[in-house]
Amino acid sequence: MEWLKCVKPVVVCRPLSVVYALVSLAITRVHTSTMTRAILQDKTAVVALLSKAFHDNQSVNYIIQQDERRLLRIQALMDYSFELCFRYGAVLWSEQRDACALLLFPDRKKTSLQSVLLDLQLAVKSIGVRNIRKVLQREAYIKSQHPGEAFAYLWFIGVEPARQGQGCGSALVEALITWCARQGRNIYLETSTPRNLPFYQKMGFHNYHHTDRFGYPLYFFRHTSK
Repeated sequence: MEWLKCVKPVVVCRPLSVVYALVSLAITRVHTSTMTRAILQDKTAVVALLSKAFHDNQSVNYIIQQDERRLLRIQALMDYSFELCFRYGAVLWSEQRDACALLLFPDRKKTSLQSVLLDLQLAVKSIGVRNIRKVLQREAYIKSQHPGEAFAYLWFIGVEPARQGQGCGSALVEALITWCARQGRNIYLETSTPRNLPFYQKMGFHNYHHTDRFGYPLYFFRHTSK
């Protein structure tokens, strides 16, 4: 989650031009001093960062086909996730662009030709045909643990490996919590990494469910802001 630079030329614009400039900034930037909304041209950088952060993640590796193209398949998964969150949620950078988050608003997700094509690409480039059934079963189980009301789904959040443990992720999550609270949305997420549990608990998330049915531990968290 990230932020705006001062744009001095706006000061000398005519009133209507000022309005247009501010509206344009509001569309592309989120509203805090510690994060900014990614633009489409940021996709390569976001995919690269998240692919590095999740290359050994149990949940990610459960989804993708395990072969000599494993790393490329992780990149394809992050590409797919970016596209969905960019359309139906938000892709958020930390202030220094050393951490990013993919946030989805499930109630806004619509089935379209583009979304179907993205799903097909995911199946071919990332999951693999043989894994489709187990991935769909996992997805259905996760959705069964989510509420019926509108919420924000924190799909992925990652920090550059060299910057981990320096507060980048905490600052991003804090800004994300504030932003979602302003929209009246609680935040839901899952993690398969036990060492992340204290982090999320420190940030005010509640571990409301846990399962081992997929061969690895999966912890369900929510942050209630309303």
